[in-house]
Amino acid sequence: MIPCVACGGGDGHPFPPGLRRCASCGHAWADLELAPDELAALYRRPYFFGDEYRDYVADRSVLQRSFRLRLLALDRFVDPARHRRLLEVGCAYGFFLDLARGRFEEAIGIDVAEDGVRHARETLGLDAVRGDLLTHDFGGRRFDVACLWDTIEHLARPDLQLERIRELTGAGALLAVTTGDIGSLVARLRGRRWRLIHPPTHLHYFTRASLRRLLDRHGFETVYDRSCGFYRRLESAAHAVLARRGKGTRALALLRRLRLARLDFYVDIGDIRYLIARRR
Repeated sequence: MIPCVACGGGDGHPFPPGLRRCASCGHAWADLELAPDELAALYRRPYFFGDEYRDYVADRSVLQRSFRLRLLALDRFVDPARHRRLLEVGCAYGFFLDLARGRFEEAIGIDVAEDGVRHARETLGLDAVRGDLLTHDFGGRRFDVACLWDTIEHLARPDLQLERIRELTGAGALLAVTTGDIGSLVARLRGRRWRLIHPPTHLHYFTRASLRRLLDRHGFETVYDRSCGFYRRLESAAHAVLARRGKGTRALALLRRLRLARLDFYVDIGDIRYLIARRR
């Protein structure tokens, strides 16, 4: 059995069915193993257009509103003279990179999603590559900022990914991470019905403490730790909530008739953490 990625402990017990939970730090993970090609196959085009998202590209403006909030928090710790080269792990269709390239001397993204990387490169003209961070050769490039926006929960071995980020950065580099918090009040009240429990795409479920512990074990000292809200388009929210129950078509049609589908809203229910850490 692979030890807990957050603390290194090996005592994982069932929690809830389909997950295991570390008795030492509270970190939970999906009780399954996927080969790299199986994991990459989950993030083909249908994931972004109908499965997990209604239409990821159509929601670009809304997604970028959320990314601007995250950049605003990150800017508090960025020294323009020191933090010039940014790496985004899990760049998808490049909407964050599109904002970041105007703020950094160099902004590079990597993702296993072929369609997303193609859009980032060919449509947005971004420096994005399809590949696995653990095996990709960056040709000697080094980075001063690394971002994982709602990405770390998708990784089979986030501990190895952080070790790789440590290799690619130097002392004083920044690491920004957002992910669901299974220790939040909402998650505890919802239990197995918590909205972010859906393996195999979400493989890891951090608590605030277990995420900080993971970062610390790999040489990153947390300097910012807050809950993180996001913007969502009403029709996309309806799709996420109702489509899996077979009720999405009627609800979306009603929203469109009422001219409400394209409305955006902001929500923060306290079940997503945003941590910024500095490499020691």
